[in-house]
Amino acid sequence: MKGSLIILGFFILGLILGLTRFLPSSLLEGDFSIYALYLLMFLVGMGIGTDRGSWKVIREVNIKIILVPLSVIVGSLLGVSAVSALLSNIGIGEAMAVGAGFGYYSLSSVIITEFHSDTLGVIALLSNIIREILTLLATPLFVKYFGKLAGIASGGATAMDTTLPIIVRYSGKEYAIIAVFSGIVLTILVPVIIPIILKFV
Repeated sequence: MKGSLIILGFFILGLILGLTRFLPSSLLEGDFSIYALYLLMFLVGMGIGTDRGSWKVIREVNIKIILVPLSVIVGSLLGVSAVSALLSNIGIGEAMAVGAGFGYYSLSSVIITEFHSDTLGVIALLSNIIREILTLLATPLFVKYFGKLAGIASGGATAMDTTLPIIVRYSGKEYAIIAVFSGIVLTILVPVIIPIILKFV
């Protein structure tokens, strides 16, 4: 939760500086988000590539485990599609792009900003931060009423790191492998799925 609040704090600071035009015009007018995206993609790839434990989990777990991230993908996209019907200014494709962040707010917001617009990027940032915070706060209720996998589904990509402790605490240690696997798969797919969706928007 602390990490989410720090990210949100930096966003608000950037918003204030942009509105007040306090920064140099070269910084305000330049498109630096693409370089941030390149750096973020490099760091994500490096992190996944060097985590030998994560790759070992993927090799050793039963093939049925793939149903967990697939269910998260389908459920997330169907859910945001249904919500988009209630929103007049966000189309189904745009809503699906936001939902395809799967809780990975830092990467998804940058990708959406680069491929679509700043406004939708902000919506993605806030929506995915809320998804993570909701998982941290409501996993006990999710597990109680919807089953052991509910926290993993809610956490999305964050199930492999920031929300893993709360998932393990309420679902059990035996679900840690499933959570890590699902989080890795979703993390890898975020930069693949979002651009594909936005091509049709």
